[in-house]
Amino acid sequence: MADNDLKLDEFGAGEGALPEDSGEDGRSAADLVTVFDVPVAISAVLGKSSMTVAQLLQLTQGSILELDRKVGEAIDIYVNNRLVARGEVVIVDERLGVTMTEIIKDGDAAV
Repeated sequence: MADNDLKLDEFGAGEGALPEDSGEDGRSAADLVTVFDVPVAISAVLGKSSMTVAQLLQLTQGSILELDRKVGEAIDIYVNNRLVARGEVVIVDERLGVTMTEIIKDGDAAV
């Protein structure tokens, strides 16, 4: 595991930790232990742009790529190519991070 990989035990209470009891059905965090090691791809999308191959080939270091979002607008957070949340870009220990501000429920993912 690389030094920058997150480990489940790095999360404290209120920081993404799973609840001990998840409600009426009697399930707990221990019920999920079998899926803890399943890899997922997480993407934080700042915006999108369309261009032709010719335009793409003309991009160089320092080129500006105009995105379809405004400054300060929420970014989309995808897990395995599925929109699950929106958030804001933050700086954490001189690195970029994302704070989730809205969880997208099934059917609410109108883009």
